[in-house]
Amino acid sequence: MSVRKNIQVYAFVGPSGTGKSYRAQMVASENQINYIIDDGLFIKENEVIAGVSAKKAPTKIETVKHALFIENKEKEDILRAINKYLPDKILILGTSDNMVRKIAENLGLPEISKYIYISDIATQEEMEKARTIRVTEGKHVIPVPTFELKKDFSGYILDPLQIFKSKGKGIKPYISEKSIIRPTFSYMGNFTISDSVFRQIIECMVTKTDAIYKMAKTRVDKDNNEPCIYIEIIVEYGYNIIDSINEFKIRTMKEIEKLTAMNVQKIEVSVKGIHVPEKEVK
Repeated sequence: MSVRKNIQVYAFVGPSGTGKSYRAQMVASENQINYIIDDGLFIKENEVIAGVSAKKAPTKIETVKHALFIENKEKEDILRAINKYLPDKILILGTSDNMVRKIAENLGLPEISKYIYISDIATQEEMEKARTIRVTEGKHVIPVPTFELKKDFSGYILDPLQIFKSKGKGIKPYISEKSIIRPTFSYMGNFTISDSVFRQIIECMVTKTDAIYKMAKTRVDKDNNEPCIYIEIIVEYGYNIIDSINEFKIRTMKEIEKLTAMNVQKIEVSVKGIHVPEKEVK
């Protein structure tokens, strides 16, 4: 499988942990680029359209191989997306000139036409701060919303309080444009995802469910880091409660597993009341 040769390829280069992914969208915007290749992902604006994060790999060596698209399966997934979306420009992120050239070569892309370096847009102090966070806390940034992380991602979200801010039922929630994660191969020890993450995800799912008026209470119990979730809700009058709750449980479980990479043992939903809309006064 090959791609057309009139794609303009840009490179954004800098040492690991100096803030490339954090600034990737800014660099892309300044150069009128809508597509980014970063750590095994092919990203269109704020959406992952192909690939799996290289941070999913179990070792650092495997991470590098994944990011370079060594395997045909990984390569073909990206090529299919490129041929589908037909981008005019692509920004490739890498730790060296050689790395970004290798990525372009492995994907059959044209030669890189412009190199942009992290040192050109970030101060030494900013780069050192980013590097310190990477080394001491094992945190990485992926330049897409947390809601775009794939279900089979085996790292962990470390920015749970910024997943989204809901502004009310029926209004699309504001989604953070960057996701901070700790990859599988981190040696920083055990950690947990705050219960507020589950609560926020559930609140979002409630706003998308017409049959539920509001969430009254949640409780999260973890057994071997696999959550059991209890939810109390107020339902809207006029809906089939059993069918609506079963559908809500299935969709909520899938969303939690996709966003947190945790296997949900069970979700229990208890109806604590019925909301009856007031009749319109003529």
